[in-house]
Amino acid sequence: MTNVFITRLDSPIGRIELVGDDAAVTGLSIECEGALPHDGEPERSNDVLDDARTQLREYFAGARTRFDVPVRLTGTPFQQAVWAELERLGWGEATSYGALAAAVGKPGSARAIGGAVGANPIPIIVGCHRVLASDGRITGYSGGDGIPTKLWLLGHEQIGFAA
Repeated sequence: MTNVFITRLDSPIGRIELVGDDAAVTGLSIECEGALPHDGEPERSNDVLDDARTQLREYFAGARTRFDVPVRLTGTPFQQAVWAELERLGWGEATSYGALAAAVGKPGSARAIGGAVGANPIPIIVGCHRVLASDGRITGYSGGDGIPTKLWLLGHEQIGFAA
């Protein structure tokens, strides 16, 4: 059985909880309505999560624009293809659901792409907040408090969007 580790940190968008195993970050949750998924469990960190926590603090302070912690994204082959495209996006870069659909060889599947983006288990580190509608609008965000959280992340990275 794999060891499961949990650590938390405060951020400008609320508390963040990192979950991982011996080798990688496997989940990141942003506080929603004052709660995190494992609030009742004590923190038990390891080197991977300590490094991820440090990198997230640097990101929020504006001192880090790329993450280099190991992540393990568990999902369907389609979801994994979408998440791999998200991992290619850098600080301040945005894409659209349609562009992601084309990149994974599924043009016209923007709605399915939206589902895969929303299912990303490691937001921020795998930048799903960088996905906008083809006209630049914000269509939603499943992390934290939803759109207000996405607005903060886009503003932090100076990513423009349509109102």
